[in-house]
Amino acid sequence: MTRVSTYHVPVMGDEVLDFLDPRDEGLYLDGTLGGGGHTRMILEACPGCRVLGVDRDPEALDEARSTLADHRARVRFLQARFDEASRDPEVRDRGLDGALLDLGVSSHQLDDDRRGFAFRRGVTLDMRMGAGHVDARTFLAQADRDELTRVFRNYGEEPRARRLAGEIVKRRATEPLETSDDLVAALTVALGRPPSAKEKARIFQAVRIAVNEELEALETALPAIRDVMIAGGVMVVIAYHSLEDRVVKNAFREWSRSCVCPPELPACVCRGEALGETLTRKVLRPSDDEVERNPRARSARLRAWRRAA
Repeated sequence: MTRVSTYHVPVMGDEVLDFLDPRDEGLYLDGTLGGGGHTRMILEACPGCRVLGVDRDPEALDEARSTLADHRARVRFLQARFDEASRDPEVRDRGLDGALLDLGVSSHQLDDDRRGFAFRRGVTLDMRMGAGHVDARTFLAQADRDELTRVFRNYGEEPRARRLAGEIVKRRATEPLETSDDLVAALTVALGRPPSAKEKARIFQAVRIAVNEELEALETALPAIRDVMIAGGVMVVIAYHSLEDRVVKNAFREWSRSCVCPPELPACVCRGEALGETLTRKVLRPSDDEVERNPRARSARLRAWRRAA
């Protein structure tokens, strides 16, 4: 019997399966494998299909290998960012029947103080999802005030972004920000009061997005994955941040238009046909029952798109 992973509870799993509708002999991409929960659902729904499971986090891959041990003949693991998945030789040669991106951070990463994602007291700032990036301490030590302001304003929706950036620059001149307490202390001064849990979560999320270049990876991945999908293939993306969701929404909308020429042109000179169709007329959210079972699903936003036949 396949072991059920508690590494990360798969969000909106039924909706993912409905859109992907996995078929025998199909090849599907789980570009954010985590503990393998979504992949397990795909494999169990379709006895003859296969999955390429991608994650940048080696701990996630280890957990998924254990969770999916009973399906090891039908899943292949790749340590990489999801925007690199389209370079896989089999994917390039054969094409994908479907793809899933479940963005954000896993429950395990949030709960493991060694990973440095949480604002619990005494946690050393890190926030890296995998190798190849500077950690949060280095980012906070090196980014100038304008960059910090942009990150806190755009990724954290913080009204006092520039004040917080200035406080960080001031503090690091005498002592580096090493722990969650240091970042919370700077936020407390910027706000003029103790921050709420929601305010702390927004700022820590903003730093995490910057450290891992999450929006850049998403903007690169979406068209790259689209281009290796077979006719009729479906892409499903679950976002947890308004900026992520906006990138996905705009991409799916643009791909679903037959003409993308500027309005001032007298005649169409672009592709002249839609690349596919958006399957979600409105963004889908988790049910109340799912949020009650898994509160971290609350901010999930699901969109789906199908490549033209």
